[in-house]
Amino acid sequence: MVFTTFLLAAGFVAIHLFSRYLPFLGNVPRSKLLSAAGGISVAYVFIHLLPELNKHIEILDRNIQTEALKFFENHTYIVAMLGLAFFYGMERMAKRSKKKQQKENNLNHASTGVFWIHITSFFLYNGLIGYLLLHGEQGSIKGLLLYFFALGVHFITSDHSLREIHKEVYDRIGRWLLAGAIIAGWAIGIMVEVNENIIAVLFALLAGGIILNVMKEELPEERESNFWAFAAGMGAYTILLMLS
Repeated sequence: MVFTTFLLAAGFVAIHLFSRYLPFLGNVPRSKLLSAAGGISVAYVFIHLLPELNKHIEILDRNIQTEALKFFENHTYIVAMLGLAFFYGMERMAKRSKKKQQKENNLNHASTGVFWIHITSFFLYNGLIGYLLLHGEQGSIKGLLLYFFALGVHFITSDHSLREIHKEVYDRIGRWLLAGAIIAGWAIGIMVEVNENIIAVLFALLAGGIILNVMKEELPEERESNFWAFAAGMGAYTILLMLS
């Protein structure tokens, strides 16, 4: 199983390093393949991620008994919400910086400082994904392959978004850091196995980030997504998940 997870981690690395060469990424209206990828990611969120998040509620509710948190009925959902809010804040900051750079300096990318803040947040995000290859809830080769497929297509769209905001510096530095984060997370997973409470929190943070990143890529009107391709991708992946 360890060797399988290493191969999948290497697959994620390849996506980060080579997705820039896919010819359909910059198309408007959006490529049917990219819209189908968005549908797959949405299906993963609603059919797999949210039910898994619900399982982690029991872990945190069973183990967190402090007075400060007792009024939260669902601790895990709170953590997921914070993860979503954090990545939304990062996205807004990066886009505002890009607009400011365009207006004041005639540059078509976010500032260097914002790049490092933004890429650091995604470095941690990717590190969690790499770590959860070993310590997530996949439990089987089939589960790992479904995890890889959904997050692989998600990485294609998120890479494109980061490249749009940061331009050349993302290809020169950012994609290498995100590829390295996957391997770093996987390597930490080999050396360290944390307790179930921390796994629950990590999974919830990851879930919030994935939900935000999936929705922001597929819903904006300027993407001009192809609905039927989106629906086909979502339906096909839903069937795969339900049969697995």
